[in-house]
Amino acid sequence: MTGAAGFIGSHLCAQLLAAGDTVIGIDALTEFYDPLRKRRNLAEALRCPAFSFHPVDVLDPPLDALLDGVEVVYHLAGQPGVRPSWGREFALYTSRNVLATQRLLEAVRDHPLRKFVHASSSSVYGDAHSFPTPETACPRPVSPYGVTKLAAEQLCELYRTTYGLPTASLRLFSVYGPRQRPDMAFARLFAAASGGPRFPLYGDGGQTRDFTYVRDVVAAMRDAACSRFTGIANLGGGRPVSMRQAIAAVERIAGPVALDRRPAPPGDARHTGADITVAAREFAFRPRTRLEDGLAAMAEHAAREDAERPNGALNTGIRTPGTGIGGGRRE
Repeated sequence: MTGAAGFIGSHLCAQLLAAGDTVIGIDALTEFYDPLRKRRNLAEALRCPAFSFHPVDVLDPPLDALLDGVEVVYHLAGQPGVRPSWGREFALYTSRNVLATQRLLEAVRDHPLRKFVHASSSSVYGDAHSFPTPETACPRPVSPYGVTKLAAEQLCELYRTTYGLPTASLRLFSVYGPRQRPDMAFARLFAAASGGPRFPLYGDGGQTRDFTYVRDVVAAMRDAACSRFTGIANLGGGRPVSMRQAIAAVERIAGPVALDRRPAPPGDARHTGADITVAAREFAFRPRTRLEDGLAAMAEHAAREDAERPNGALNTGIRTPGTGIGGGRRE
């Protein structure tokens, strides 16, 4: 698994280990946010004999030794974030989202894999013309990040049709839950409610997202790997909510959120919503977690982390320009 120490990757490690799988985790531990936070994400997995971790970059070493005997590849590594993908950072996004995917596909194309599961993003849709949006909708990314995710997805399709590699690209919609990246919307909302930096609210707050609980996502990833499905499928929460509704939900749990109102930036889709018919039919996907329950789990996890931190200090861990509601489409 690539991206094993990240938000979604660490939850997928736990899901696979609980199911009795042997897991080889790869993560470059980049500094998009604090690498020590990523290492903490794997604390439980590292205590399991069935898990091994390798802090390497997919772009650097030959991967043959790590891939030997592997049945399923979960490719979650990449450079996240919609707003930082503009300008000079685009080279980093093309390297970590496009070139890294091509390198990994090339490394496994002759392996007898059961499945290559790629974490794609709802950002490939951009401003979709219909909601809920089906996989047949024409992709129209409105950010460089979305362009690179679409390119990586198309590489998976190319290797599937040309070499018969059994790839499944799962378009993730606004994933949230415990251990969420510190630049993402709900992590920032809870931080703002706890006395941290004000939450950057872009636009009028009427933009909507299809929030998807992380444990529903990782369960679906393993189900997709165990199924006969190949191709592209949406994974969404099934009930888009507006930013104003999301703020109100956090305030009911954690108290008032201090806001920093800003103009809507380029690259943010106004609305997202997933048609999950394909995932439901092909590998029985069904989002099970209500937003309120998922946020409660986030709050409980954050409280445990704060209790373990010296003097209860807040630690956002943000190293780069972050995001508000637009963040967290994939990761």
